[in-house]
Amino acid sequence: MPPTMLVDLHDVDLQAVRYTQPEIYAYLPHRYEFMLLDGICHVDAAARTLVAYGNVRADGWWARGHVPGRPIFPGALMLEMAGQATALLAKLTYEPARDVFIAFGGVDDCKFRESVQPPARLYLLSVLGEMRSRRITARTQGVVDGRVIFEAGIAGLSLPERD
Repeated sequence: MPPTMLVDLHDVDLQAVRYTQPEIYAYLPHRYEFMLLDGICHVDAAARTLVAYGNVRADGWWARGHVPGRPIFPGALMLEMAGQATALLAKLTYEPARDVFIAFGGVDDCKFRESVQPPARLYLLSVLGEMRSRRITARTQGVVDGRVIFEAGIAGLSLPERD
């Protein structure tokens, strides 16, 4: 039986662009190949939810070497995307997170159900859980074509910004 989605995507305008890639990375420090999120289509501060997306392209920097002849988007990059979505959600909805660097602090209960082959749009669903001064947690899912591809718990570690 497929898992219940963390955010009901029937209630989300998946074509909306609430934050563009440049707006996302005004909050996050990632650059170059690690600007993995292409947009945010939903943020609900009261429910502490976010839906982001990344376009998985056949010409992505990872595609040539990750299973030549049958490119499969790496699970590690899916988790990185989920971590970035979680950090952005925290920065947008939790005041103490706005002025700190949120590092990837861990992953729990991760399960991959399918692979992602380009071209595809991978939606990242995040729901914030625990929020403390040094630790932020979220439940996340990756969704392609209405199917849950992976699910995981993501932890973020708050670090002071560098001067």
